[in-house]
Amino acid sequence: MTQFNKEIMAALAQKQDLDEVFRQHLETAINDLMHEELSSFLGYEPYDRQGFNSGNSRNGHYLRTFKTKYGELNLEVPRDRNGAFNTQTIPSYQRQTDGLEATVVQLYEKGITTSEIADLIEKMYGAHYTPQTVSNLTKVVDQQVNAFKTRPLASRYAVIYVDATYLPLRRDSVAKEAVHIAIGIRPNGMKEVLAYQVAPTESSTVWEELLVDIQQRGVKEVLLFVADGLVGLTNTIGDHFPKAKLQQCLIHVSRNIEAHVRTKDRQEVLNDFKLIHQAATMDDAKQALADFIDKWQKAYPKVTGKLENNPHLLTCFTFPAAIRSSIYSTNLIESFNKKLKRQTKKKEQFPNEPALERVLVTVIRDYNGQNFERTHRGFKQIQDTLESMY
Repeated sequence: MTQFNKEIMAALAQKQDLDEVFRQHLETAINDLMHEELSSFLGYEPYDRQGFNSGNSRNGHYLRTFKTKYGELNLEVPRDRNGAFNTQTIPSYQRQTDGLEATVVQLYEKGITTSEIADLIEKMYGAHYTPQTVSNLTKVVDQQVNAFKTRPLASRYAVIYVDATYLPLRRDSVAKEAVHIAIGIRPNGMKEVLAYQVAPTESSTVWEELLVDIQQRGVKEVLLFVADGLVGLTNTIGDHFPKAKLQQCLIHVSRNIEAHVRTKDRQEVLNDFKLIHQAATMDDAKQALADFIDKWQKAYPKVTGKLENNPHLLTCFTFPAAIRSSIYSTNLIESFNKKLKRQTKKKEQFPNEPALERVLVTVIRDYNGQNFERTHRGFKQIQDTLESMY
C-alpha cells in the first residue's frame, strides 16, 4: 500500500476531510513538478557543479496561491537568475484550474499515454477517467499535429537550415531515431520550423521526402540551404531547388579538422581556420583559405585536400555581410534541437511515433509562436537585397 493510500485510509478511519489529503498531495506534486521543470530548463540538477558555469542558475522562489476543487494550494514558484524561466505547469496569471479536461490535454501534449493519464488523474484528483474517455478528450492535440503537417507555407525563403537530432522511440524495442528538421527564414527575417520527418536513421531518402513535402505545401524558391554535412544532400537539394546555393556548416568542418590533427597543433590549426569565416570579404576569405592550405598541407594533406575540393565552404560570402554570422553555421537549428532535447529529457522513451509527434509539434508551435512577426538579426535592413536575389 502506498503512503498516499495509507493517508486516505487514515482519514477515512478518523472521519477527516478527504479533500485536504488530496490538496496536500496535489500541492506537493505541483511544487515538485515546477522544480523539475526548472532543472530541465537550466540543463542541470540542483547542486550539480557543472551548472556553475552555465550562465544561469537558480534564484530562490516566490509564493503564489492557486485554487482547485480541493482547496487553495500554496505554491513555491522557482526563479532563475536571468529571469528567463516561465513555468508551464500552471498558467501565468491564472489563479484557479479550468477543470480536468485542460490538465488531460496538457499531459497528452507531453507524450504521456492515455492509460498513464487516466491513472495519474485518478491518483491526483480522485476522478476516474477511462483511457477511451481520455482519448476522446485529446483528439484536439492530434488535430493540431495534422494541422501543422498540412499547413501552407510561404513561397520564398531566404535560408533553410536542415539538421537531424535523435530521440528514443519504442517500436518493437527502444532505439534512438532521427528526427529530420527544417527551419526556414523568410526574406523579411521571420523564422519558423517548416517540417519534420521521423525515421530510424538519417538518410538522403528521408530528406528528399521532406523537401517534396515543403514544395507541395507552397515553397517555390530558396536562396540558400545550410547543413552540417552535405553527403547525399547536394544532389537531393539540386533536384528540387536547382537555383538554391549550399553552405556547409563551418563549425562542423572545424570539428572534423580538430579530430584529424595532433593535439600539439590543434589550437593553432583551429585559430587559422577561424580566420576564414571571420574574413570581411570573399577575397579575404579565399586568401585565408589559401594561406591555411599552404601552411598545413605538408603536415595534414588529407585535411587540406578536403578543403581545397569543397565548393560549399565560402557560399555565405555571396550574401550581405549583415547576415553572414547567421548563415555560416547550423547554430540556429542546433539551438532549437537543444530546446527539444531539454523538453524531452525527462522522458526515457516515447511509446510510439504519435506520442513523439505530439511532443515535437507542441515544442514547434511554441517556437513558431515566439518568433511570429519577429525579425531575425540582420535581415530587416537587407530585405530588398534578398528579394532582388531570386
